Amino acid sequence: MATMVPSPDPAHAAETLAERASAILQREILSGALPPDSKLRIQELATRLQIGATPLREGLSRLAAQGLVKAIGQRGFRVAAVSRADLEDITRTRTLIEAEALRLAIARGDDAWEAGIVASLHRMRKFTARGTGRFREGVADFDAVHKAFHTALIAACGSHRLLALHSALYDQAYRYRRVMMTRFERPGELDDEHQALADLALARDGARAASRLAHHLASTLAIVYPPTNKAKGERIHDEAAYRTRRRPAVGGARR
Repeated sequence: MATMVPSPDPAHAAETLAERASAILQREILSGALPPDSKLRIQELATRLQIGATPLREGLSRLAAQGLVKAIGQRGFRVAAVSRADLEDITRTRTLIEAEALRLAIARGDDAWEAGIVASLHRMRKFTARGTGRFREGVADFDAVHKAFHTALIAACGSHRLLALHSALYDQAYRYRRVMMTRFERPGELDDEHQALADLALARDGARAASRLAHHLASTLAIVYPPTNKAKGERIHDEAAYRTRRRPAVGGARR
């Protein structure tokens, strides 16, 4: 007797294609292959990615929910623009979310939480020790270990919503961090800053750890948009910086 093979589930197939579209476009946006404020034409993307228009729109809607894409009414989608005001908003919101999550993690964290912080910091130091060139390019594999450290700091907060918000905001700041990472003359500077954060968290000093974290997050804004040269910084970074650093799409996201 022949074995009956279940027919593919169309809903599952569409979900898989939407996930694939979302993942590919996220990588291209974060890497700069799709520049800020560029128009995302459904038919062109469908042809290039070999994905139907319906799952492609679903994938773009997911990226819109993450803040990486902007839906323009019935007219389609654009890559989210970059600006000083946008980075200020990301930084302010991220500080509120992560400072509270860090305080909760410090109050609730156990030995496993502490071990996670130590291990993630070690992986980050090992990466930067391998060579400044790759580090300064802001490559995605460094960003993965960098994000893992920031996630480890707040992993014991006990709130999946705080962790999800942290992840989304971290990814939204990636394009700005790529500019920031090119300006570190010594990778050890960033290592030392993360070591200080880890030390305060492991010492269970919630107030100082939250304050240090706020300062740490604000450093991206200060480096990308120097306060003494605001107008020039906005013009350079909004119109040129991200478009001149095109690279093949890579995975990952940053601070």
